[in-house]
Amino acid sequence: MIDLESVRLFILAVELGSLTKAAEAAGTVQPVVSQKLKMLEQRLGRRLIDRSPRHLRLTEDGQVFLPKARELLAKHEEALTFSDEPPLHFALAASDHAIGSRLSAAIRAMRASLPANAVIDVTIGFSRYVRESFASGLADAAIIRRDGGGTDGEVLRTDRLAWRAAPDWRPRAKSAIPLVSLGPGCGVRDIAISELGRAGIGWRDAFTAGSCAALHEGVLAGAGVAALGDISARGLPDRGAEFGLPPLPPSDIVLLSRARTPAHASAISALVAAVAGSGD
Repeated sequence: MIDLESVRLFILAVELGSLTKAAEAAGTVQPVVSQKLKMLEQRLGRRLIDRSPRHLRLTEDGQVFLPKARELLAKHEEALTFSDEPPLHFALAASDHAIGSRLSAAIRAMRASLPANAVIDVTIGFSRYVRESFASGLADAAIIRRDGGGTDGEVLRTDRLAWRAAPDWRPRAKSAIPLVSLGPGCGVRDIAISELGRAGIGWRDAFTAGSCAALHEGVLAGAGVAALGDISARGLPDRGAEFGLPPLPPSDIVLLSRARTPAHASAISALVAAVAGSGD
């Protein structure tokens, strides 16, 4: 018989790209995850994951087994669920600039940690509105950028802000800096404008996006320069020093959460594992 916890840890490791992060999400330690995965591979008689110190990669057999593993857990949860039981709801609110490229991994990790019939609701917005959503009880967890200090919540990482532009983009001489941003109300835009003002550098709104994904596309299209953290830069280079732009202060990426049930606590642990740590 296959150990279902080993299957769950396998899925978490794949979603988070790390045995260590899978352990953090599951509330255990990395050696336990490694041992569980070895037991699973021995039971199947197939190698599922190629491991390295920093990354893991699915083997061909692992790619075949992954959808089966998800289906197995879903069927198990379905067998334990009665029709009169309402599904568990988990609501996440997050700042686009705070969760960045970790969003998809966070959702997948939370889904793997929750019952199969759980419903996950996600709202993306400016940090000030995300904080309000959490304070009003509409969100079980919130991910925000915090600038200028503060003590509430759990700091998941410090995110370096930098001026990002397409590799082949150059500013026009004696022209205002074309700014690509999420528009008025965005805290990162406020920081960028403040630092440009301190340095006596003129600027103009050149591209106002509705999301960091659209902002990224605007930068790649050569619309201008954007203030972006490492977590949301998606590989865009830091070109601030090259253009003589002022340094930008880092921000804390902060988790606000309330664990109403053990299942909610598991989802929050998975969220932390997906967002915390260095790198983009």
